[in-house]
Amino acid sequence: MREVVDNSLRNLGVDHIDVLYQHRVDPNVPIEDVAGTVKELIEAGKVTYFGLSEAGPQTIRRAHAVQPVSVLQTEYSLFERDVEQLFPTLEELAIGFVAYSPLGRGFITGAAKPASDYDPTDMRNTDPRWQPGNFEKNIDAVRRLGDLAATKDITVTQLALAWLLTRNEHIVPIPGTRSPRRVEENTHAADLTLTNSDLAAIDEILPTGGYGARYVDHFLPTWI
Repeated sequence: MREVVDNSLRNLGVDHIDVLYQHRVDPNVPIEDVAGTVKELIEAGKVTYFGLSEAGPQTIRRAHAVQPVSVLQTEYSLFERDVEQLFPTLEELAIGFVAYSPLGRGFITGAAKPASDYDPTDMRNTDPRWQPGNFEKNIDAVRRLGDLAATKDITVTQLALAWLLTRNEHIVPIPGTRSPRRVEENTHAADLTLTNSDLAAIDEILPTGGYGARYVDHFLPTWI
């Protein structure tokens, strides 16, 4: 970790890293050792905040006892709700939350195609959400969300991001894009207000999330 941080500082040409994440918990390394090393890096002025990704409540608490955890990053979207079980722990410890894949890996944009239409190396060929049976149900859900968004003169993407921002004031979604126009579009989601009626309509379309798991079984992280 120390070597990676030093290399990053040199390669980026900066004197500190704002947030240093452990992006997957290593079961072979005690989380206390990870947190302790980050604490040393913070004390040395090389890192400002400590973040975890895909960590469960016990791991978060053990890490937090050594070095306060500032933020947890995990997938969260209209399609993926499992992480909500961790919110009480985050609220208790005053830990922020960064939602990655807030648009369901791009599915909640209205541009999803069948898995067979992508390059054979594309992960959507194995992503459960893109598989026959799930794909059609997800397409229909996004279509219905798009119809709701149209009544507010916004895009389905903006609707999905605005929904995330209603879940907790400490949530920051991080949608990815290669387009400056999409960045501007996504940013405007923060200015939107969804009514109770809007939220009820969204819950009716996707009451518990999308169809299909977010990873195939052997890639699913275990939260402890």
